[in-house]
Amino acid sequence: MEFDPTSDSEVLSFRLGREEYAISILKVQEIRGYEQPTRMATAPDYLKGVINLRGHIVPIVDMRIKFGLGEPVYDAFTVVIILNIANHVIGMVVDSVSDVVTLSEDQIRPAPEMAATLDGNCLRGLGTIGERMLILLDIDRLMQSDELGLVTALPRAA
Repeated sequence: MEFDPTSDSEVLSFRLGREEYAISILKVQEIRGYEQPTRMATAPDYLKGVINLRGHIVPIVDMRIKFGLGEPVYDAFTVVIILNIANHVIGMVVDSVSDVVTLSEDQIRPAPEMAATLDGNCLRGLGTIGERMLILLDIDRLMQSDELGLVTALPRAA
């Protein structure tokens, strides 16, 4: 899926390890400090558990574990980005949030063909701001992937 500059030009950037990622700001409901979630039996390691967010049970996914980026460290900078994906609320643990960036069309490069830790369908492209590079994620596809199974997949457009 390509980057759509009309709806995706504003992105929230965040860090996982040494890399900086970004998602559409339109998917972000709120940003919270990290709190230990309630662990669910037999859940995969990257699914840290659930939290009660104003009466809603919200699954919490640790993206560092999901992407295989080493042991996570939970400190004062660790945050949970609360997402609204297809009317489902999901929490995403990241090392830190950087800022909100507006990208122009000429700052976006197509995603390289990679068979690494990221499913190619979840990579929208690369954003460049001077020497800074942002890995642009399609957070909808990532959270709806069969592997995560957190959100029922949306019907595919014909």
